[in-house]
Formats: sequence, C-alpha cells, structure tokens
Amino acid sequence: MAGQNIVNICDKCTAGWKNFKLLSKSELETVNSNRYETTFKPGEVMIKQGSPASNALFMATGIAKSYIEGINGKNFILDLEKPGNIVLGPGAYVNSRHNYSVAAITSIQACFVSADILKKISRTNSAFAESLLEDYCSRAVRSHNRMVSMAQKRMSGRLADVLLYLSHDIFGRDEFEMILTRQELGEMTSMAKECVVRILKEMEDSGIISSDTSGVKILDKSKLLNLSEKG
Repeated sequence: MAGQNIVNICDKCTAGWKNFKLLSKSELETVNSNRYETTFKPGEVMIKQGSPASNALFMATGIAKSYIEGINGKNFILDLEKPGNIVLGPGAYVNSRHNYSVAAITSIQACFVSADILKKISRTNSAFAESLLEDYCSRAVRSHNRMVSMAQKRMSGRLADVLLYLSHDIFGRDEFEMILTRQELGEMTSMAKECVVRILKEMEDSGIISSDTSGVKILDKSKLLNLSEKG
C-alpha cells in the first residue's frame, strides 16, 4: 500500500542505492521529488509482468523474487531482490513494459522512482550512467551463470547453487532462514517440488546440510561447493 514518504530525502536512506551517491544535490532532489514509498505484505505482487515500465523499484527493506510467468501457469524465478537493489528491467529501454513480475517474499518497504527521470539523469551524468550499466551487466552475468547451471548441471548441482547463493549473496552466513518454499526452490532450479524435497533429504543424509521448513544450516561447505562445481 502507498503512503506518505518516511524518508525526507534519498541520501538519508539507510539502504540507499550506491549509485545515488554519484548524483549532484540537484539531481538527488529531482529523484526525491519523483518517487513514492510503499509497503508490501508477503505474497503481494509489486510489479506485474506486461505492465507499463514507468517506474523503477528500489528495495529499502525485505526480500522479493523476480520471476517470469511462463506457460501453463509455471513460473521461473530469475533472481532475489534485497535491500539496496533497484529493479529497472530491460523493458524500460525496449518496449516500455515489464518483462517479468516481482513479488514480496517478506514484508517490504520500497520506493518507486520515475524511470524517465533516471534515464534523463543518465544522459547528463556519465558516472551515474556507467554505474547503471554496471548494475545491468552484473544482473546479466548472474542470469547467464544460472542458465548454464540449468542447462548443464544435474538437479543436485542446481540446488547446491541456490543454497550457496542464499548463504553468500542474500544472508551472508551459513545458517539462514529458508524464505523460499519447496515449490519456489523448484521454480528457481527448474525441477519439481518433489525432486527438491528428495535432494534436500539426500544432502541431510550426507551430512552436507541440516534443514527444515524454516531454516537451513550448511554443515560441510566444501562438500556443497564440490556438489555445485561437479553438478
């Protein structure tokens, strides 16, 4: 739901997007006057695939998932969004449509910023434009690596990749809350939920992890890394 802005100006935001530091005072004021804050409950759709790409989404708190709504209601999770991320998909520059959906996994506070304003600033601020391009490229590299994983690794290697991603990139520790359901783990690894359950059990029996529906603890990271590398 939308509401009054809590943060008076972007440079005071504790989860500020690093690229905003490259803006001049006047540019930052322009961004600040063309944004609005909103909150989302777990499960709420924040961006709908196919809708107009008129705004970029900035994550202030919480975790969301970016996903393709595929054929016959099957989803494929592209990435997880965490505080400090900005979501401005390629559609903003291609067909002015969002090419994927974004939904809240946890409770989220976020800002919507005018995409046109960001584009306009990029034309006159080369450092900001370069950082925006770097952000796009980082996402592209992650997507390419995941595509290779989907195409060339066995199911156990794909699931190992996701657990390592959650550990390293999302939580920064080896024991973490399992914010994804077994179904969502399947949507992130291109496998059935039943296969996810089976492989998690195999990892537990091998002493690689301990897990339940609420959390995961990596017990033997070297084995998990080996499983990921050998696929």
